[in-house]
Amino acid sequence: MKDVHGRPVTGRVSARKFAVLAVPAFAGTAALAIALANGALAASFAVSGQQFKVSASSLKGDGFAQYGGVDANARGDLLPVAVTAIKKAELNNLCQSVVTKLPVLGNISLNLTAGGGGKPVQAENLYVDATQLSGNAAFHNIEIGRDASTLDKGPAEAQGMQDAFAQQADDINITDLKQTAWATNAGTFKLSGLSMKISKGKKECF
Repeated sequence: MKDVHGRPVTGRVSARKFAVLAVPAFAGTAALAIALANGALAASFAVSGQQFKVSASSLKGDGFAQYGGVDANARGDLLPVAVTAIKKAELNNLCQSVVTKLPVLGNISLNLTAGGGGKPVQAENLYVDATQLSGNAAFHNIEIGRDASTLDKGPAEAQGMQDAFAQQADDINITDLKQTAWATNAGTFKLSGLSMKISKGKKECF
């Protein structure tokens, strides 16, 4: 490119072009800032670009809360989730799996199992940021439709945005649990009989 005097011009970006390039990045940053300000951000870390699957033959939990939230990946993309928070939980026959597709090798599966043989996995202040959950559930003293910012039965910090839908209960029991999630974190996580395997192909918990 040359200017009106025929001299080469390098390293210039017009203000209009800069604005066009900057808008998507700014919009993503602004959306993340709003999510943070409103207490909607769920996981305290950037999630990966892959969801994982978790199953258990049974889950028993004391102090249950569930509300909507948002996870963010390293690109700044915002991902809507349903946060399930439990003060104390026990899971029998836990399985966790994630499948990664690699060049040349194809699908590689990572499978983790624990909590078999009558020795359940134990967790405190457990948070699961899920996009799908199924099973047979029973609750005691459940409150459905409570304002997410007023939850008080789950972990101390288990609250969502004001005016948003939420539910909570004294306890929860689920059998044949299956869920797909972006993130899980816990204050403590004790996995008895832990086993981890990596294998070729697509081998998931369900």
